[in-house]
Amino acid sequence: MSRKQGQRGTFELLGLHKYRKNTNFVEKEVVFRIILANLMTKEEALGAMTELAATLTEDEKGKLLSSMRMRCLDKNEVIYKEGEIPQELFCLIQGKVKIYIDGIGGRCQIVRVFDEVEYFGYRAAFSGERFVTSAAAFEPSILVCFPLDVIRSLLEKNPSLSWFFIRKLAIALGKSDERLVNMTQKHVCARIADSLLYLRDHYGMEEDGCTLRIKLSREDMASLSNMTTNNAIRTLSLLARDKVVAINGRNIKLLDEKELERISRMG
Repeated sequence: MSRKQGQRGTFELLGLHKYRKNTNFVEKEVVFRIILANLMTKEEALGAMTELAATLTEDEKGKLLSSMRMRCLDKNEVIYKEGEIPQELFCLIQGKVKIYIDGIGGRCQIVRVFDEVEYFGYRAAFSGERFVTSAAAFEPSILVCFPLDVIRSLLEKNPSLSWFFIRKLAIALGKSDERLVNMTQKHVCARIADSLLYLRDHYGMEEDGCTLRIKLSREDMASLSNMTTNNAIRTLSLLARDKVVAINGRNIKLLDEKELERISRMG
């Protein structure tokens, strides 16, 4: 077998054959190296989930390790869709994920975003309902998927694990209530300010201390802020004119965080 054939076989094994559709083989090799460099073992992935792992016995860790699977996601790849029946619970290990709803007229509304080592998909799973949202990757990401039946069996026997997820649900509910009020009662400028501060608090900054550590399209910024794309573009331009932010493509620098916080408070 040639080196080229061997690499193609590895693409199939890792589920990366989708890259053949839109890229030549040289580009595929680059994608292959990037993703392979970021792959980790199941043990390393569980080790990254320190809070969850701390609630488990060694036998329970072994049960999770033998049943969980790793999933590599391409940018914008869908994880689950609204209306599907939950089969797994998810933890994002590397990358960024958005939770969204397709509203009236196909307009997308981003309701939450997730960073590394955050759990999602469990509200619908624990309630016995279908998903009322969809999830997709903002960027190439690595996901751990836990079979729902395994998680349920552990929850029935492990109060510490149950309290772990109860706390996650309670925190998520509080944040959701706060964002609902902000997105429905504030004016467009305050909603953009809220979204920028939300992204700052969630993803942090690059090494320069002012560039958001996430690159969003104007459409994503609009759906996160509950407004049209044109309103988002116009509002960001006004903030850039007033030197509150600086915009370079999808990179956004927060030049005056105190002013953003003031705009947010004013509503």
